[in-house]
Amino acid sequence: MRIFMTGATGVIGRRALPALVQRHTVTVGLHDESARKRVEALGAQCAVVDLFDPAGLERAMTGHDTVINLATHIPSSAFKMMFKRSWAENHRIRTTGVRNLVDVAIACGVTRFLQESFAPAYPDCGDEWIDESTPLDPPSFNHSIVDAEAAVTEFAQANRTGVILRFAMFYGPDSQQLKTFVRAIKLGFAPLPGDPRAFISTVSHDDAARAVVAALSAHSGAYNISDDQPMRRGECFAELAHAVGVDPPRFLPRWMQPMFGRSAELLARSIRMSNRKFRAETGWHPLLPSMHEGWRATLQPAPRGPVRAPA
Repeated sequence: MRIFMTGATGVIGRRALPALVQRHTVTVGLHDESARKRVEALGAQCAVVDLFDPAGLERAMTGHDTVINLATHIPSSAFKMMFKRSWAENHRIRTTGVRNLVDVAIACGVTRFLQESFAPAYPDCGDEWIDESTPLDPPSFNHSIVDAEAAVTEFAQANRTGVILRFAMFYGPDSQQLKTFVRAIKLGFAPLPGDPRAFISTVSHDDAARAVVAALSAHSGAYNISDDQPMRRGECFAELAHAVGVDPPRFLPRWMQPMFGRSAELLARSIRMSNRKFRAETGWHPLLPSMHEGWRATLQPAPRGPVRAPA
């Protein structure tokens, strides 16, 4: 494949890129020159381009058959998620940016498009398992998820393939969110609002990157990308507390949830995702099947090499 990739310097993209260049010709779209040497050292080509410049995108994308769009601007902590302005750039990327990428991809004859999406846009389903047939219900400040997915669904016509990856909550050793979580746990408080019996679905950075590589063989559609065993929040954060050597945290009462601002309802949802569809479609499976293994591996990480391309 000849792949045009955006978001390659983010926490998922920089893990997926080494595996992609093993088997494919990859051009990385960069916002500026700052990461060029690092990206080229991995074996990828670079093009400085703006997602909001269709003419520039067309010049960069011409000659490619696949687009992987991992460009996002998710607020880096639960605190920042409280404020509408923190989502503004992400909203622009998922509306105008994705629309531009899809339109240019069609014009350039691209036949496969992979789009990152956001699984917490699912509704609170309590103890029920959530599969891809569950309708999305994003809050108003995050409705651009629907716009991005609709654009990729439109792409998936006329013998083209559009793949949407609905990622669970990311975690990894270089995550700013992990630092925020650990800080809250050490202060004795759960880092997210919600009922301790509510489910939380997660996926490690490395497993998410492996999913991006595996998705190159998937048929059109949306796929949940999560670990195998979502945990209840009380258990999940008790595991984190144990990993950092403190007592299990206290959960804030419901009446204090407005402290988390506009994001409170989103962050409090019970999300118990099933990854069965993607596993069956691609053979992918998470190397860290739950947060039981995940917290320990993240806080005491073993030496890690790049993600490997599938055999």
